[in-house]
Amino acid sequence: MRFLEHFLGRDWEIMPAGGVTGKAFFARHAGQELFLKRNSSPFLAMLSAEGIVPKLVWTKRLENGDVISAQHWMNGRELGPEEMESDRVARLMGKIHSSKPLLNMLKRLGKQPVLPAATLSDIRSQVHSMSAHPVVSDALCFLEEGLPNVPDYQFVVCHTDVNHHNWLLSDEDELFLIDWDGAMIADPAMDIGTLLFGYVKRENWGEWLNQYGLALTPEFFHRMKWYAAAQLLSSIEWNREKTRFHDMNRGLASLHQLLEAEHNLFGNGENRQDAFTK
Repeated sequence: MRFLEHFLGRDWEIMPAGGVTGKAFFARHAGQELFLKRNSSPFLAMLSAEGIVPKLVWTKRLENGDVISAQHWMNGRELGPEEMESDRVARLMGKIHSSKPLLNMLKRLGKQPVLPAATLSDIRSQVHSMSAHPVVSDALCFLEEGLPNVPDYQFVVCHTDVNHHNWLLSDEDELFLIDWDGAMIADPAMDIGTLLFGYVKRENWGEWLNQYGLALTPEFFHRMKWYAAAQLLSSIEWNREKTRFHDMNRGLASLHQLLEAEHNLFGNGENRQDAFTK
């Protein structure tokens, strides 16, 4: 934190903001509160302009080449798991996925679409040491057999980690999706599958997707399930590497439940056109 003290001045109170990277900090002085991040992506400015993250105050380059970004610190709280079913979450997710400025910005930053075949290849490499586990083996078979039915041309900006900890509701009742370090150009089913399978009751899927702006069809159900299985496998392996075995086993149980899910529910929008096939 010394570089920030030198940059901001000793009058500022600076505290680590947590996180695995150690690049985020809180800073407070004379009633002003900032959230600071070192070497954040230029994508942050576009997210701020779109109202998806708290307002960006300034971005400055240090003498050593590091770039520091400052956002207004928002007093608030993360969403609870039960709040992920809300219309507001669905509408903000729909706004993100339909944003052309966000997509164009990621393209200008050199991001290439993440193809499902590449996703499967990465997953195979990640879970190699666990491939003999029955649930992992079943999931890999599901991904391999289902790959031909996952399109490689419907791409939007995806957050890729839309768990409830990354949704911030401010004291002014503003909803934000934060922590965009893992943003990709990918199938929207990558984000939506995590949300629906992880948080939303099956009988509410149709209405949630209606608020998002999409129909629940067998084709889209398969895409959601495919990406949700891939993300669960990646999470299971990450927890295994970190010796977080309780979380690993909980992930395996969720993966087993996911593989048993059948597309026997299509909500109240089954005859609407899939918005991403236009």
